[in-house]
Order: sequence, then C-alpha cells, then structure tokens
Amino acid sequence: MNFLSEALWVLLLGSLLGLELIGKVPPTLHTPLMSGANAISGITMLAALTLIIKAGSNTTLLIMASISLGFALFNVIGGFLVTDRMLAMFSRKPSRNKENR
Repeated sequence: MNFLSEALWVLLLGSLLGLELIGKVPPTLHTPLMSGANAISGITMLAALTLIIKAGSNTTLLIMASISLGFALFNVIGGFLVTDRMLAMFSRKPSRNKENR
C-alpha cells in the first residue's frame, strides 16, 4: 500500500508540474514541442510493444502495456493529424481561372 501511495503522489505532482509548464509555453514553441512529444510517444509505443511480447501470461503487465500503447498511439496519430492540418494551411490554393468554372 505504501508503494501505491507514493506512486499516486508522483502522478499528482507530475501532472500539476506538467500543467504548469505547458501553460507557460509560448505559441511559437508549440510545434517543436509537439514533435518532441511525438518522438517520446514513439519510444513509448516501442516499449509497450516490447512489454506485451515479454509479459507472457502476466495479465497485469498486459493490461498496463495495452493502455500505455493506446495512449501513445492516440498521441502519435493526433500529432500527425495536427501537423498535416498545419502544413495544409501553408499550401498554395489552385488559382481560379475562367476555364476552371
């Protein structure tokens, strides 16, 4: 029970610190920060897949690895969608000629 209590405190303090840090990031750094988060989530996906392979019949490890894989996959896919949307804002739109109408 002591380990669970310490783990919950670490989670709580880490969450509060993360919220405080993310709130102070200037808008010009959001894109590089998202790229770094995607890289970290990619590493998390590899670690979760490795844990799923090595877990064997340990149900607790399989559940934890599956949840972490889902969250990391959600973050990576969301990051790619946001990046694609941002890049689409900078693409040139086709010119409207009289022939195209």
